Amino acid sequence: MSEITITEGEFRLPDGYPVYQKTWSPNTPPVAKLVHFHGFSDHINNAEVLFSALAAQGIYCTGIDQRGWGRSASKKSQRGNTGPTPFILADMASFIKAQQTEIHPTLPLFVSGHSMGGGLVATLASTPAYASLVSSLRGILLLAPLIGLTPRQTPSSITVFLGRLAGKLLPHFQLTEEMQIEYIVRDPRVQKDLKADPLNHGTGTLEMFANMLDRTADLSAGRLVLGEGVKSVYLAHGSGDGCTSFDASKKWFDMQTGGVKEGEKCFKEYEGWSHVLHMDLPENRQLFADDTARWILEKRASA
Repeated sequence: MSEITITEGEFRLPDGYPVYQKTWSPNTPPVAKLVHFHGFSDHINNAEVLFSALAAQGIYCTGIDQRGWGRSASKKSQRGNTGPTPFILADMASFIKAQQTEIHPTLPLFVSGHSMGGGLVATLASTPAYASLVSSLRGILLLAPLIGLTPRQTPSSITVFLGRLAGKLLPHFQLTEEMQIEYIVRDPRVQKDLKADPLNHGTGTLEMFANMLDRTADLSAGRLVLGEGVKSVYLAHGSGDGCTSFDASKKWFDMQTGGVKEGEKCFKEYEGWSHVLHMDLPENRQLFADDTARWILEKRASA
């Protein structure tokens, strides 16, 4: 008998928009819950190995292909059409609330995000309108979050200015950003799979790109302040990340988590690891899953 049960379904966002949902559940009573938000040009199934490993250790894991991404963008016109940041945060909050109340309501809930998704989780946790929701969580996990870009990935100030201007004039105009896979993950087999995956479409609207850059700048500059109600913070980043900035993550962690109790925060460096921590070299994947599970299970037990 399998240790876990994997199910697929549909979740309706506040405006009725249907998004793809996938869940990895242990076949024994779970001890904690994890809601995950993926990154740019990504989808929830790319973290299959991680969530299967976490579920095998008793953690109920679920996530959606967010609006504009993966199986939730069945039409080309929907690709990368996420709406502005307040719209995205409302989508996230609705999914989190549903997972709090509808499934194992007494279990502690953690929320994680990778890359752009990590930046979104940090933004949600720093937005006063969601303070009550965030304080009800057992903690947040930020995995190679988009708090800053590496110099290689950072657009020029002129490009940013023109992009923001164009985003106001033509918010739904779509651009396709060719993914530089070699800067994202170092396993050649995973590189090949990501390049061949049609769901990794690399397309975003000008509005999406402008809002993503604005969120990143606000997080990096400290204009978004982590809410006082955040109970725990786990930030994991590879020092070999060629996409999101390791240094920006460390600076944010040191600047923002001063109000989080000792023992309830951790900055975990993975020396030399690439951006997609959960799909780094094959010999590293179980280690990453075990580290993530250990943090969740320790914090769950101390709730």
